[in-house]
Amino acid sequence: MIRRVNVNGNGVAALSRAIGLGGGGATSATNQRLLQAALYGTLAHSNANSNPHWLSSRGLADRFGPLAPSSFPHGVLATRFSHSLAKEPPRAEKFSPKDVVLFQYEACPFCNKVKAFLDYNKIPYEVVEVNPISKKEIKWSDYKKVPILKIDGEQMVDSSDIIDKLFQRIHPDNPAVDGDEEKKWRGWVDNHLVHMLSPNIYRTASKALESFDYITTHGNFSFTERIMAKYTGAAAMYFVSKKLKKRHNITDERAALYEAAKTWVDALNGRQFLGGLNPNLADLAVFGVLRPIRHLKSGRDMVEHTSIGDWYTRMESAVGESSRIKAEK
Repeated sequence: MIRRVNVNGNGVAALSRAIGLGGGGATSATNQRLLQAALYGTLAHSNANSNPHWLSSRGLADRFGPLAPSSFPHGVLATRFSHSLAKEPPRAEKFSPKDVVLFQYEACPFCNKVKAFLDYNKIPYEVVEVNPISKKEIKWSDYKKVPILKIDGEQMVDSSDIIDKLFQRIHPDNPAVDGDEEKKWRGWVDNHLVHMLSPNIYRTASKALESFDYITTHGNFSFTERIMAKYTGAAAMYFVSKKLKKRHNITDERAALYEAAKTWVDALNGRQFLGGLNPNLADLAVFGVLRPIRHLKSGRDMVEHTSIGDWYTRMESAVGESSRIKAEK
């Protein structure tokens, strides 16, 4: 069960003081309101009815998860080994929606799961970056978390549910979304792998600030929101990452990440992909969650100290270029 911390009133004031925003007067009150706004809401993936005025470690980790600066060179995780694929990635020939829009946070691992599925199946989609403070981009929806996917006006929510529904529409003659092995490892991604990321990304205060500098630069923030979200968000996630380490009994975050990578490689059991000659939904889930950290030191270290690099490189080739399209102005 997710343990929540009330950030109303005294909780906000305490966190304000902890990161040096206290000081009394109107300025202090404004800082506290901005901090409270920045922390309200959660992406706690399994709790669709959570109160947006409560803060959870899982929710913050999902909301401000690992990121991938697009300015870094492509293919940092590539290995020096050549490889070949048995088949070209499938194309959604029978399922051809006219309008696909993904409402997301760029750094959210669950949003990146959906993008990996869309990219692999060559489904063109637009992206709307949601401001995590105002959430003005999704005020039209009763669902206040991301990802939200709109398919020709139909709303879909929850990353795994979105993927299941899309799979069934792409493969109407194959009602079985996944087998026992595939289902097991998809669950492992949501319940284990994602928890290894934040303790690695936000392991130091400087790393947390670096991460939030990118998040706030690429998100829909006003100048004031950007400054406040950068410092309050970085401070919050630094402390949340420590709580996650304790909750999941992680003593060495790098070792835990390496162990997770090794566990996945062992599950492949010599196969190119868990799905055999082609990726299945579990492959896409692992790839989607790991893709945001591919250019970060944690991702480079993971490849250097484990054998996941060969599989990751095969996945990059199988998924191919992004199917993202720019919205028409």
